[in-house]
Amino acid sequence: MSSNAVQSGKSLNILLVEDDDGDAKAVQRAFAKAKIANPIVRAIDGVEALEMLKGENGRTRLISPFILLIDLNMPRMNGIQLVKALRDDEDLKHSIAFMLTTSKREEDKIAAYDLNVAGYIVKETAGADFANLVALMDYYWRVVEMP
Repeated sequence: MSSNAVQSGKSLNILLVEDDDGDAKAVQRAFAKAKIANPIVRAIDGVEALEMLKGENGRTRLISPFILLIDLNMPRMNGIQLVKALRDDEDLKHSIAFMLTTSKREEDKIAAYDLNVAGYIVKETAGADFANLVALMDYYWRVVEMP
């Protein structure tokens, strides 16, 4: 393990890729409400997320296991472009990624699922149930068997 890596142990790291401060705080509140203490690291766009996942440009590398919660519409590199970059990278291609977005466009959903996202969640539809959704993701992680 390189000296610039963060050791995760058995804890699941959450990489929140979100450019909107209000939405980022809402996700963090949902995790707190669901009493999930997993570390949440935030990147403001896909470029920064890739730098964190690869330990590039002086960033500390985030070590798996981790789940990515990715906004669709962001500057520099959007969510679809980020997931495509993950799937094209030998070390990151098995990343568990969820899209968190305001887009209800069918073509966005298809593009995301074509890249094998674990889920496409419309923020306003999840609404008050977002804390329950977060708890479900936590449960998923505790019971799933990974290679």
